[in-house]
Amino acid sequence: METAICGRVPLSPNRVFNSTKSGDKYFHNKCSNRNILMTLSITGLGKGGGLLEKPTIERTAPGRESEFDIRRKRKMAPPYRVLLHNDNYNKREYVVQVLMKVIPGMTLDNAVNIMQEAHYNGMAVVIICAQVDAEEHCMQLRGNGLLSSIEPASGGC
Repeated sequence: METAICGRVPLSPNRVFNSTKSGDKYFHNKCSNRNILMTLSITGLGKGGGLLEKPTIERTAPGRESEFDIRRKRKMAPPYRVLLHNDNYNKREYVVQVLMKVIPGMTLDNAVNIMQEAHYNGMAVVIICAQVDAEEHCMQLRGNGLLSSIEPASGGC
């Protein structure tokens, strides 16, 4: 919906609205310092008269973080290693079962390899993840009777 305005309508001391053609509207900006005439053509003004509305920004309540902020913090958090230590009490099959139960996405082949590395070398890296997740995995392994610890992963993933 366009409104036809004929003639010159002052908007401010330095701006004048001038409609010379039908259907087109022009804003003339007179720069007093340089005496330059700048023209901005505005055609097809629809609902809202060509003005931009201020965007609304959703804010979370104080003390609550959005899901996006939590994911970003986990991605930016320094990585930690979850270590499995060898012990003389648990059977190998049990260790494999616990690894597959506690660690998400752990396959049988990976669990067997981790168990064998811990058995022969005394220790094996189970997973590298954010500190919060590493602490949780470590506590779950300990809760199932396995010896485990965490340490910062130097050099990244």
